[in-house]
Amino acid sequence: MAWNLSGTHAQAGDLAQLAGLRNKSFIIQLVPGAVFQTHRGVLNHDDLIGLPWGSQVFSHQGSAFFLLQPSLGDLLREIKRNTQILYPKEIGFILVQMGIGPGQHVLEAGTGSGALTTALAYMVGKEGHVTSYEARPEFQRLAQSNLKRAGLEDRVTFKLKDIQEGFEDRKSTRLILDVANPYDYMAQVRAALKPGGFFGSILPTTNQVAKLLIALRQERFAFLDVCEIMLRYYKPEPDRLRPTDRMVAHTGYLIFGRPILLSENSAGQDLLAEINADREEEVA
Repeated sequence: MAWNLSGTHAQAGDLAQLAGLRNKSFIIQLVPGAVFQTHRGVLNHDDLIGLPWGSQVFSHQGSAFFLLQPSLGDLLREIKRNTQILYPKEIGFILVQMGIGPGQHVLEAGTGSGALTTALAYMVGKEGHVTSYEARPEFQRLAQSNLKRAGLEDRVTFKLKDIQEGFEDRKSTRLILDVANPYDYMAQVRAALKPGGFFGSILPTTNQVAKLLIALRQERFAFLDVCEIMLRYYKPEPDRLRPTDRMVAHTGYLIFGRPILLSENSAGQDLLAEINADREEEVA
């Protein structure tokens, strides 16, 4: 399977998005001889292969679709899931905040349905790699299926393991926890993450965030940030431009920090307290 984002025409094996009315769309893999059936009619894959991206196509009932290359956001929104997934608005900020890009090795714990794993695998490129830990085999199987659908499975090593036992990897530069109780694993995170590396997590409630902040300070993490991302769309009509009726508001708190090496004398401890205090004032 190929997730082709550079070609000009749809090719056999490509992931294609059929976008119709009311923001309803379908993502399929183009296979010669295959047929795609929908409540709005049937489309033959052979009629789609070879068309320029952006072409308008019609089902046997005359229903119209546009043939598009799916974006990463499109793929994440339609991912098969058995858990709540991260939204693209949080994923995008995590990637930028933690400096995740080509050639890097990223550790993740809490694979879930694999939405974040997919984004990480996409961003690290062919030269990078993602190692993702999950304790529940049924979740891991679904995530593996989702990564295979995106054609990114070769960039991910899946480990079926409770991270309470610790990470097998050591001295990683980037580690993300998407689990309900990350504060219980900060010693394990500290052992796996090299000093100066990047840590990130997401939690739904403030009391969980408070517990994590305490644990981060105990394990000598500094440059702590807590934020939430809210996204408001606007109706794209020039004569009546205004916000849409619904807004993607709170979906979780993002927490970031970096492990540091600190001397044990009082001056070092005071510096850590000052750094975290200055950070609070800087982002206020």
